[in-house]
Amino acid sequence: MAPAALENTKETIAMRVVDALRDDIITMGLKPGDVISESDIAGRYGVSRQPVREAFIRLAQQGLLLIRPKRATVVKKISPVGVRQSRFIRESIEVEIIRRVAGQPSDDAADVLVKLIADQEAASDAGDSRRFHTLDELFHRTLARLAGVEYAWQLIDDHKMQLDRVRYLTLGVSSTQRAIAEHKQIVEAVAKADPTAAETAMRAHLARAELLLNQTISDFPDYFE
Repeated sequence: MAPAALENTKETIAMRVVDALRDDIITMGLKPGDVISESDIAGRYGVSRQPVREAFIRLAQQGLLLIRPKRATVVKKISPVGVRQSRFIRESIEVEIIRRVAGQPSDDAADVLVKLIADQEAASDAGDSRRFHTLDELFHRTLARLAGVEYAWQLIDDHKMQLDRVRYLTLGVSSTQRAIAEHKQIVEAVAKADPTAAETAMRAHLARAELLLNQTISDFPDYFE
């Protein structure tokens, strides 16, 4: 294999490990405070230790791991400050997204969003938290696409991992149903081409993060810094 191709292969493996390990951390497969090692994770994902080492470095930069030289690597506890900063970044961007979508909605915008909500309802009824989380992400990413700024969602995604950990801890049936109701209010505003109502609905939807944070700190105090 040519050197460039070999490097690309290593990079691909490392990114797969990053994605898988990040997903395990966000969904509580690996809990805050858990001790992990390169050899354990390499065995878990069936890869060599080199891509795991690279993944550890990237996830440490993202605030999910604490690498301690000559000591064990630890899944970092959730930072309330990080959660609040994530919410600030997300709200700042998503308010502009929803104003753009509702200000000049495409002909099929409401129909596309209604279909996504129907899928969310099916996942909620089935008690499938993981699928609901995926569909919830897709709803917000679709709003960015409809606004013509899909890259903006990538910026949000890069900064909301601490917030996602809190959200995943609270994804019970009542929580998913409330999120669905709030999504419907957003879509109703889009259907009416009312950017002010859409902004109000989006702010109310994202403001719930503070309630979720307080709830999880109370329910899982050992998971927080």
